[in-house]
Amino acid sequence: MIIILTGAGISQESGISTFRDAGGLWENERIEDVGTPGGFARDPDKVLDFYNRLRRNLKSPEITPNPAHHALARLEKESREQVLVITQNIDNLHERAGTKNLLHMHGELYKARCNACGTVTQWETDMSRQDVCEKCGTAGRLRPHIVWFEEMPLYMDEIWRAFSKCRLFVSIGTSGHVHPAAGFVKLAQQAGARTLELNLERSLGAWFFHDGRYGKAGKVVPAWVEEILAG
Repeated sequence: MIIILTGAGISQESGISTFRDAGGLWENERIEDVGTPGGFARDPDKVLDFYNRLRRNLKSPEITPNPAHHALARLEKESREQVLVITQNIDNLHERAGTKNLLHMHGELYKARCNACGTVTQWETDMSRQDVCEKCGTAGRLRPHIVWFEEMPLYMDEIWRAFSKCRLFVSIGTSGHVHPAAGFVKLAQQAGARTLELNLERSLGAWFFHDGRYGKAGKVVPAWVEEILAG
């Protein structure tokens, strides 16, 4: 199995700002206010408004999958072995490029979760405290289906099982700051897999990888996919 981890770097090339970008949507917001359960409890309107803006921004016509997204979708379609993409990103650019075997470990911007019954539903419009859960009928308990700081990432059981079958692990566009994703390279090596970092520059954990290639994802990822499929 080939396991690919993607981070903010791959989406940044499609025009989606990260929370570290100057001038981005996160610049005037504190993580504690819009990216934690406590922030949502203190001021749900502020949090919902922030994610409404992110959701609307994702619909901008200029934000589209880039060559790296398309290359990974092609790899999944044409590879002789199973390919799993695990993404830390909450956008839908992998899906729009055609990737099917995909796990959003940090949640999805186009989904809502009910704090009353736990139901997750597709949600592509603005969200407010007046909205009602279509499953349990409770009003005022919907939240973005996003893994905030202090919360456990999603699909971890599936991810642990996948790494036991991993032959090749590739990390694309990640900073190496955020755990548990930053530790995936060690899981892969414990399973005997080769490891490769494809990034704009060396990450904090670059020295854990067997190999690294550096440059824009839109160039290095398609080139790597060509090599894999030709081999």
